[in-house]
Amino acid sequence: MPAPDFITSPQNPRIKNLLRLQQKSSERREQGLTIVEGHRELTVAHGAGVAVTALFVCRELAGETRMQELQMLLGTGATEWFEVSKAVFEKVAYREGSDGVLALVRPPRLTLASLPLPAVPLLLVLESVEKPGNLGAILRTADAAQATAVIVCDPRTDLYNPNAIRASIGCSFTVPTVATTRAELLAWCQEHGIRTYAAALTEQAVPYTTCDFRGPTALVMGTEADGLTPELMQACDQTIIIPMRGAIDSLNVSTATAILTFEALRQRG
Repeated sequence: MPAPDFITSPQNPRIKNLLRLQQKSSERREQGLTIVEGHRELTVAHGAGVAVTALFVCRELAGETRMQELQMLLGTGATEWFEVSKAVFEKVAYREGSDGVLALVRPPRLTLASLPLPAVPLLLVLESVEKPGNLGAILRTADAAQATAVIVCDPRTDLYNPNAIRASIGCSFTVPTVATTRAELLAWCQEHGIRTYAAALTEQAVPYTTCDFRGPTALVMGTEADGLTPELMQACDQTIIIPMRGAIDSLNVSTATAILTFEALRQRG
């Protein structure tokens, strides 16, 4: 491949655009792009078939072996290559101890209508998730359990926020992910015969281990601060709880999701 362009100025238009994409979800939506930082995350994204439109790499941080690995990974296709100085890379990097690899990718945009469903889906539903770290952790759980999809109702964060991608270690691209509304989700689940289980502390809630998750199932989770909205909680088929024996009455949403997901996986054999 030809030698990549070398960028040494933070005023370079491409560097300015990287910062806009990193900081503004409106820019990511308008351009149809997001940022993936890290060789491991990029490898996962590329393996999932995501289009990599541009690569920015700092040779001083990445090293010669990593440069060769990137050439083998991306080949000489449509990806633009840019080599950047360490000072410039540190300006655009959003993680400490970066390995010098940052890419622009074109993430998929799925809808409920386009989501492929197996005969017995297992869906993880998040209402109004706002912390990219929690979303990323749940995507890792979904990938590990091979859940059908993660569906986010009325999201408060961009599904492809760079920090969510980082927290997911690239699983943002291995798990089908859909943003929708509460009303659309409920109608869609009813249409497809998917039973909804709301994780909520109510008088009607039953321990999660007493439920049968072997059929078409959606595990519905709320935010840590507020839990599920009354509208969504009341519309679900069953409320469930994870019994707590200590002083607190709730877990981190990503931890709770993992517990419920792997119970469903256990039941399904």
